[in-house]
Amino acid sequence: MQRIIVLNPKGGSGKTTLATNLAAYYASHGIKTALIDYDSQGSSTDWIERRPDHYAHIQCISAFRQPEGVTRSFAMRTDPGTEVAITDTPGALELMKFSSMLNQADAILIPVLPSEIDIRAATDCVSRLLTKVKLAEPERIAVLANRSRTNTRIYQKLATALGSMSIAFITTLRDSQNYISSAEKGVGLFEMQGSGVLRDIKTWQPVIEWLCRQGCELQRGENASRPVAPPDDRQLKESV
Repeated sequence: MQRIIVLNPKGGSGKTTLATNLAAYYASHGIKTALIDYDSQGSSTDWIERRPDHYAHIQCISAFRQPEGVTRSFAMRTDPGTEVAITDTPGALELMKFSSMLNQADAILIPVLPSEIDIRAATDCVSRLLTKVKLAEPERIAVLANRSRTNTRIYQKLATALGSMSIAFITTLRDSQNYISSAEKGVGLFEMQGSGVLRDIKTWQPVIEWLCRQGCELQRGENASRPVAPPDDRQLKESV
């Protein structure tokens, strides 16, 4: 099973947007997917509860809730045969409390907004992951610019800052109304109809490609994950 963690200790960075759209992408490609929600706001859980029944199933694990009638370990179990588990972490995350989970992750994604505060927070987060949590493989971490307008000065500063880090800077996601619409409907960008979503979908290709490479590098065995190939141009056109 491929384990993907979306984190940024600073709230409002777009972790849930990233986690839910990834879950929808994998599920819509026939990959058995679980979405684990540690955020006390329950945004990922709310998104799945709004998800129409005729869309691909995504297992929801509301880790922020106290389970009733079962042990916590039982409540946290993914369904048998799950191939991808995506964890949406809370704001104000204490990295050391999650150090074991972070070290077991196959990929860690850090979304960053274009602002001075967010740039400093992301830089500090990456530094602590490498020096305090002591991740054995820094190549398992990647950052991406979120809700960005590339023609602004602050974006140029953000891109420079992310590009100078010792980890991969993989893509820039647009500041787009499509994310608001997908969140309201409980669907992902790849499941939406209309040519207006195509531009946003294309910005996700580097994310899927990077995650696919991480999956390909997992040790092969009985429970090895099945990495999903990124969509080609034909698939992008078909999705709209």
